[in-house]
Amino acid sequence: MVIPPPVRPPRIINHLKPYVLRMSFSNNYINTQVMHTPTATIAASASSQEKLLQPSMESTRDVAAAAKIGKLLGERLLLKGIPAVSIFLDREQKYHGKVKAVIDSVRDAGVKLL
Repeated sequence: MVIPPPVRPPRIINHLKPYVLRMSFSNNYINTQVMHTPTATIAASASSQEKLLQPSMESTRDVAAAAKIGKLLGERLLLKGIPAVSIFLDREQKYHGKVKAVIDSVRDAGVKLL
């Protein structure tokens, strides 16, 4: 008598968090983007390099600018119908300063963070 192998459910781990928030900070600018991982496309992005934002900001690289970028990104996500995102932090990024300002602003805009 042959015992069949156990039946495993399909892996859904890759699809539980399809939208990932990535942030990058240079000496002059702040860039954020939300990537749709199954299709590897950018769903929404916001940057302090945008020409329409620069007159309204004193500096394009401080914590206040990071908060504005996070709020703008949160509004763009809600307009596209994306209610929740997960966060990807690089090894050197800690939940402090600009990173905290972006994440809190996205959360305050109404987007859930996973």
